[in-house]
Amino acid sequence: MRRIILVLTLLAFGAIAVAAQQPAEQRASLNQPAAAADAKGAAAIEAKLLTTMLNGSDDSPVTNVRLVVKNTSPDFYTYVTGWATFYDSSAVRCGEGLFKVDALASGESSEVDTPGLRLRCTPASWRIVATNLLTRKADTAQEVTAPPPPPAPEPAPMEVEKRPVSNFVLNISGEDHPIQVGNPLVVTIGSKRVKIVLRNPGHSN
Repeated sequence: MRRIILVLTLLAFGAIAVAAQQPAEQRASLNQPAAAADAKGAAAIEAKLLTTMLNGSDDSPVTNVRLVVKNTSPDFYTYVTGWATFYDSSAVRCGEGLFKVDALASGESSEVDTPGLRLRCTPASWRIVATNLLTRKADTAQEVTAPPPPPAPEPAPMEVEKRPVSNFVLNISGEDHPIQVGNPLVVTIGSKRVKIVLRNPGHSN
């Protein structure tokens, strides 16, 4: 009895181990969408085949197919890459091609191709695997550039003090001689030339 229980226990653990080794990305028929998960096992992307004529062989492989990739996650992907893998009726892999998408919003779809594919059979099923899922961080700080300070006001030009011009008449020996403050007046008195300057007591000249 103990042996039977031990055998049943081993079989149960083996079944659990096999189930754990099953890939998250399950194969789908060609007319059904294939889905891929992120590193945490959450739904990430989904793809549908647009190319329907997939009759490849070793001598004439199919070298490209068209897919529609949809973002099924709540995240905004800035860059997505993955593999589309095809299997024949015996579940033997017979071709795979790499696809990539830039800037894929949540719920958005984009048409892509698989350059480099070499499909050497008429596939019966396929699957996709996401290899890169780069997300945009909502908390990324945006650099804000402060506006340049306004230019400093130019200094006001220095005002040159203006002295009031006053006209006077200087009478010498009965002769009138007009004279202004600060402007010299030269007169001849006898045989001698005399310079006369009328000054304002509040200013120096």
